[in-house]
Amino acid sequence: MQERLSGSAEAGSHVQSGPVVAAKTNRIAWINSVLPISIALGPVSTIIQLFILNMHGTVIEVGLAVTLYNTVSIPAAMFWGFATDRAHKRKLIIIVSYLATAGVFILFFAARTFYSISLLYALFSFATTASTTPLNLLIMETERKQKWASAFARLSMVSSIGNAVGLVLCLVWSLVFSLTYIVLALAILSLISAGLSVLMISEPKVVFERSIIALTKPSFFQRLQTIPYLFLRVPRLKDFRRVFIGLKCELTRHVPLLYLSIFAFYLGSGIFNTSIVPSLKANHASNLLIFLAITIGMVVQVVSFRFAGPYTEKKSPAKATVASLILRSTCYGLLGVSVYLVAGIWFLAPVLIFYPLAAGLAYSIYYTASNTMVFNALGQTNQGSSLGVYSALVAIATMVGSLVSGFSSFYLGFYTTFITAATCLAVSAWLILPSTHNQSAQMHC
Repeated sequence: MQERLSGSAEAGSHVQSGPVVAAKTNRIAWINSVLPISIALGPVSTIIQLFILNMHGTVIEVGLAVTLYNTVSIPAAMFWGFATDRAHKRKLIIIVSYLATAGVFILFFAARTFYSISLLYALFSFATTASTTPLNLLIMETERKQKWASAFARLSMVSSIGNAVGLVLCLVWSLVFSLTYIVLALAILSLISAGLSVLMISEPKVVFERSIIALTKPSFFQRLQTIPYLFLRVPRLKDFRRVFIGLKCELTRHVPLLYLSIFAFYLGSGIFNTSIVPSLKANHASNLLIFLAITIGMVVQVVSFRFAGPYTEKKSPAKATVASLILRSTCYGLLGVSVYLVAGIWFLAPVLIFYPLAAGLAYSIYYTASNTMVFNALGQTNQGSSLGVYSALVAIATMVGSLVSGFSSFYLGFYTTFITAATCLAVSAWLILPSTHNQSAQMHC
């Protein structure tokens, strides 16, 4: 869940040479090139899991594939982040990322074993990560500073709508065609984005380093929405010590408690998300019904993001975070009870009720509120080391969660997995509770 630049943020007010109207059009128009690739990326996680399950794979294989994907995304985020700082070729990296993504989609069409799909899924993670940082920097390098917030909002909107459309596409596709051929359509969409990028994106005349992304809330939020970790530098052991030594003091413990809470959140979410599709498949839900459930969750999430910001501001980030965690934990727990009591296709009914609440409403509020707390906690010093610790914790939690999920569901049942995920989120809420109270007492460490 998260990098950026050297140089003054004021450089973001740089305006491209040429007519004012043309410059403004170019600055805004290139964001539309992201729509086709967003459509292609939206349903990938569900498709890969269904590929494995349709080949008679188990939830363990699904967990291992997701774990490998998450594992590769960690060095990929570091590699492409550093490469972006060194190369200063935003357009080239974005195009290469889209072309590589299209290539992996085509290879998926020929994959027939769990091992080949898992390796391609890991390669997919490496390819798609490449465009994340350049896209964020491109906005800040080509748009006026006062327009950054609206530009990032538009990028986020285009990406979210694209993801939802991609799921709807798969839902409709599964009515008529085999799921195997959908990857070819997604490859074409990736190529369309590559072509649009060639035509619509221009290399900026002023370039930033990644550290600038952490300096403004819109860029920070959009970056973490795409990939939930951001390494400005590789974290060291002393960085972890610096962050968590604050646990010893009442006045400084809110930051390490926040980080531990986020670790618990991503651990629980990784455990749940890895097993939700296999649980539906195990209860005889068709590909169509599975895509229906995931699509509804995504649509609710897109709509909820419009209200998450005002809700967080009104309630306070800490209280909004706790409220979202309680809702998400409750939904996970109820799904755990449901999968134990309800067998067969009837399990779809509670999923259609509780999954959109957890993945849609609760997640949108949690993402907005918790990232606001992280952004506020970064301060003006040690941003690189703090983000490194944060990103490492998120990456480890997500990776461990997906690994644990597969084995837990296979040997102990889906109800155990979902209850475990709910417990992790309850712990996450409990860790945040001290932040909901104003610390007025004068204390000394």
